Amino acid sequence: MIRLQGVEKRYGDFQALHPLDLHVREGEVFGFLGPNGAGKTTTNRILAGVLTPTSGEVCINGIDLKRDPVECRRRCGFIPDRPFLYEKLTAKEFLQFIGGIYKMDASIVSSRSMKLLQENGLGDRADELIEAYSHGMKQRLVLSAAMLHDPPVLIVEEPMVGLDPHGAKRIKQLFRDLASQGRTVFLSTHSLDVAQEVCDRVGILYRGRLVALDTVDALLKKNDADLEEVFLRITEEEESAHRGELP
Repeated sequence: MIRLQGVEKRYGDFQALHPLDLHVREGEVFGFLGPNGAGKTTTNRILAGVLTPTSGEVCINGIDLKRDPVECRRRCGFIPDRPFLYEKLTAKEFLQFIGGIYKMDASIVSSRSMKLLQENGLGDRADELIEAYSHGMKQRLVLSAAMLHDPPVLIVEEPMVGLDPHGAKRIKQLFRDLASQGRTVFLSTHSLDVAQEVCDRVGILYRGRLVALDTVDALLKKNDADLEEVFLRITEEEESAHRGELP
């Protein structure tokens, strides 16, 4: 469903992402982990079509991002860690705006908007201005917007920030439900307990390189530890190796 081959990203002399090969399957919740500055956000923005890779190929749902970027973006829903909302619109108006961007039929936008808002606990607040929403409500609205055009792939950055336990539980269940429907969720997060709970596989990125890739169960069994301990162990070993390479 998501395939990256030799994907690199350089900013002048700085290489943010070294050649990255990765295949994320249909119906999989994939956890993309790494410390700050590892290259996760760069990868996410390349997948979402916001950044252009320096080299390499990206395919989403069988569509080459470089050859057909518009259609490729239609196959994705993207939830950034700091989404921008037009706060002088109501939730319903905001979703109408998003539907217009995707050139969706107005009747479909209307029916899907109310369905998504109801599912995300915003049905009774659909006509309120977004500026009156709490942070958690805004997060749920962004999720509704990302799912409005019914994409087969969802790319998510730090979805649990600011959510209360009920909201977090709802989002985690949604990810599993989407996977059971054959959709793919690419989840970038620092919440290792969330990754351990909902992800089928995880990849750990360190200084722009993929240093671990396996199922959650295999990583836990191999290291006889929870995912947090596995993550710390791997990244500390990589840091030690990196320091050893320095002159």
